[in-house]
Amino acid sequence: MIGRKATKELENPQETAERVGLAALIIQDFKGLLLSDYQFSWDRVFQSRGDTGVFLQYTHARLHSLEETFGCGYLNDCNTACLQEPQSVSILQHLLRFDEVLYRSSQDLQPRHIVSYLLTLSHLAAVAHKTLHVKDSPPEVAGARLHLFRAVRSVLANGMKLLGITPVCRM
Repeated sequence: MIGRKATKELENPQETAERVGLAALIIQDFKGLLLSDYQFSWDRVFQSRGDTGVFLQYTHARLHSLEETFGCGYLNDCNTACLQEPQSVSILQHLLRFDEVLYRSSQDLQPRHIVSYLLTLSHLAAVAHKTLHVKDSPPEVAGARLHLFRAVRSVLANGMKLLGITPVCRM
């Protein structure tokens, strides 16, 4: 195992960088009211932590990787009764609000509602990913958790697409 790289090579790093950069710009622009003035900052746009487009893309890529790693073995049946942890419940409750957020955004034509929703979902997923392990969990629990993470990734992807962002699967 000597000489093995810890990170994988990207197929098209230029394209990935462009998608992450565009996500960073779009999220920065859409975080506030469309008709308000704000102070633009490149430093704030490209932060990897906090409420940024980079963080959304990272979360999506991380969840995609989780699906690739464990998906084939656990995505058959799902027993939602296994999702009793507070992190799971918080994510499920937040996922249920997606249609409400889309409606609100369509009513006042402000994408900031979608942006705020997606950022909160990403933070919830990051916390859950650290504590709700798929690996080494009983198969029924692992399957339920994987389904939960897949639902989060799907909503993240759809929300980003609504904002004009192409989700990345690797970073």
